[in-house]
Amino acid sequence: MEDQLEFKKRILDLELQLLKPRIRQSPTEIDKLLAEEFFEFGSSGAVWSKEDSVGGQGLSVRDMTLTNFEINLLAEGVVLATYHVKDLTRNQNTLRSSIWKLDSGHWKMFFHQGTLTES
Repeated sequence: MEDQLEFKKRILDLELQLLKPRIRQSPTEIDKLLAEEFFEFGSSGAVWSKEDSVGGQGLSVRDMTLTNFEINLLAEGVVLATYHVKDLTRNQNTLRSSIWKLDSGHWKMFFHQGTLTES
């Protein structure tokens, strides 16, 4: 397995892709990043599936920044990513967590949660 720093950069890059407007507006690109079993507990309290994310126009586009990124290996081929997102469009802050799984040589997001926070 690649060294810890390179691995962290790889997972961070995947998370950053999901914040990019071009990716968020492309169901095809989103499909590549999400596992078939993907589900999300959104900061709104809604529960989303992969079909919800790729079945229409894609995800909503917002101006977001990501900070405080960390990863923890849960098992071989399974990693937990945690971080903070500032949504400048909605003036909201969220704590985020994602579980990424290695699937046929590609990392795919299996689970995601956003929790509103004050800062």
